[in-house]
Amino acid sequence: MKMSISKLMVSAAIAGTLIVAPAFAATSVIVGGAPMMSNMKIPENASKAQNLTTLVAAVKAAGLVDTLNGKGPFTVFAPTNAAFDKLPAGTVDKLVQPDMKKQLTHILTYHVVAGRLTAADLKADAMKHGGTAKLKTVAGDTLTVEEKMGKWVVVDEGGHTAIIQTADVLQSNGVVHVIDTVLMPTM
Repeated sequence: MKMSISKLMVSAAIAGTLIVAPAFAATSVIVGGAPMMSNMKIPENASKAQNLTTLVAAVKAAGLVDTLNGKGPFTVFAPTNAAFDKLPAGTVDKLVQPDMKKQLTHILTYHVVAGRLTAADLKADAMKHGGTAKLKTVAGDTLTVEEKMGKWVVVDEGGHTAIIQTADVLQSNGVVHVIDTVLMPTM
């Protein structure tokens, strides 16, 4: 007789037996049609997501793959392809040119905060500070996280707002929050 793991766990719970998930089991969230595995690093997971291909190409063009493969931990606010599509026509093509590497790196590192900040951490920090959490980015600039009309958003220094579409995409070296707008530092 075949029995699913969940049925086995319920049966064991009723029988009073403790079942522990194996140590190698990784949790996943679906992003861009692909499972994001918590035991994988940020670039490995992002490269599987159909809706993060522009971000992945930009990270490669900026030479940040090795950095994001590092120990971290990192919190990444990851703009979707649709977020990049909101930029003026030709912006992405221009930014991935070799002579624009410094500006591209600044924009991308503006989406990264040192540490592993889950949605619960961001909310707790915001509540502790009157409803807004101020985050220092790896680029050295500031992002603000707050709740607006029932949704958690990230606001850049220019006042542009990105809605967190998918929070808490856990990675082995941090956490990713998928956002709907590219954040822009003051340059």
